[in-house]
Amino acid sequence: MGYSVDKSEAIILDGRWLAELLRARISARSEAVFKAINRRPGLGVILVGNNPASESYVNMKERYAKSCGLETFDIKLSKDVTSEALKSAITSFNEDPRIDGILLQLPIPKHLATEEMLDLISAHKDADGLHPFNQGLMMRGGGTLLPCTPRGALRLMDVAYSRLAGDLIESYDDIKEWDLSGKSALVVGRSILVGKPLSLLLQQRNATVTMAHSRTQNLAELCAKADIVFAAAGSPGLIKADWVSPRAIVIDVGTNRLENGKLAGDVEFLGLKDKVAAITPVPGGVGPMTVAMLVLNTLTACEAKEML
Repeated sequence: MGYSVDKSEAIILDGRWLAELLRARISARSEAVFKAINRRPGLGVILVGNNPASESYVNMKERYAKSCGLETFDIKLSKDVTSEALKSAITSFNEDPRIDGILLQLPIPKHLATEEMLDLISAHKDADGLHPFNQGLMMRGGGTLLPCTPRGALRLMDVAYSRLAGDLIESYDDIKEWDLSGKSALVVGRSILVGKPLSLLLQQRNATVTMAHSRTQNLAELCAKADIVFAAAGSPGLIKADWVSPRAIVIDVGTNRLENGKLAGDVEFLGLKDKVAAITPVPGGVGPMTVAMLVLNTLTACEAKEML
């Protein structure tokens, strides 16, 4: 069954459902790769330390990758690992012909230079889309290995517009990339992981983009004017329900662990879910799509390397 829409109710943008649709598409392409080169696309994962959240994320990414027909390879390092040892691990994956995409799970311990380690990953195996080469291509409006979270957030936004238009969605290919001419998009957060690349990708869709962050003074006013709000500041409940315009689309990228152990986003979900046109839940919204885009990037890198 595909999705249809009752326009009188807010649309809950289900990232798990969308990742399942994308799984079918990735699996078919992965099988075609296997038939062509007699090996599975390979994802190499490097985990430093024993952070429970990072271990959980890695397990989730590897399960999804394997379910799509990819092979995974692991290097686990202690939290006290030296920079030289981590560099050696990255280099070994760079040189391994079985590996098409490399994930260095973040965050890494503070004594290690995050940007230096990310820059060491081969630009052609950059599954996270964070290498300066790939980000430079994105700045020019090109590139194929795009940052995973912004890419997943945009696809959820596309689902919102498709459903508001009454489209029936039965496969991933039913969801078109919507032109945002005349739409105002507010991006709250300016990280290199989400906010900055997301603003560029939105501009490629012809949106008029406003960037906000921790130093922004008139956040409520900016929210009220936006057709689409992307919350990616890492601050639970930052975006208040009465700030957002009725019938706006709200994409909550925040994943915050509260004192009671529960996860919460950056927006007041309960106050917004009956007010806005569409909204992502936390968990179950952008997170699953971030995982799916990581695997899609790995497959795309494999196809490019093998000239398929």
